[in-house]
Amino acid sequence: MQKFDKLTGVAAPLPIVNVDTDMIIPKDFLKTIKRTGLGKGLFHELRYNDDGSENPDFVLNKPAYRNAEILVAGDNFGCGSSREHAPWALLDFGVRCVISTSFADIFYNNCFKNGILPIRVTPEQLALLMDDAERGSNARLSVDLENQTISGPDGGSITFEIDPFRKHCLINGLDDIGLTLERAGRIEDFEQTLAEERPWA
Repeated sequence: MQKFDKLTGVAAPLPIVNVDTDMIIPKDFLKTIKRTGLGKGLFHELRYNDDGSENPDFVLNKPAYRNAEILVAGDNFGCGSSREHAPWALLDFGVRCVISTSFADIFYNNCFKNGILPIRVTPEQLALLMDDAERGSNARLSVDLENQTISGPDGGSITFEIDPFRKHCLINGLDDIGLTLERAGRIEDFEQTLAEERPWA
């Protein structure tokens, strides 16, 4: 899993509440278990018209936000089904951080497992960040996970809370497999001891 320490990039404003996982990645794209290639389906029903052409009014189709790495979203982001394809699609598109006042629990957990930083902020803080994001590609946000700060283009900064264990995992690029491999030595010692004590097992 890619490490997450500091990120400075374009933030796309998505002031829509209750964005569910079907909106993030429609069920038509769930036929694969690969984590790559799903970026094309991200927000598919919002990004494309019925004839397959791009919807020029959707934020990620606008020139200023085509390479957005941060998403500033409305309340209750990631609600709905538990599909892990949702964070896969965000990551494949290039989004490494999502900022909202609240997230659905399963989506929130899946973000951390896939190297995406979901940040909870207050409604007042979200309004400020949304204003920054609406300025376009010249108004970049800087997210510093180590110091737990978000800095805006005008030099203002806000702090955010995060579970220390989740922070450790992101900074070190540790998913569930990585965490297990950190304890490889202890696992081998246990297996060797078990083999000596119970050779019949």
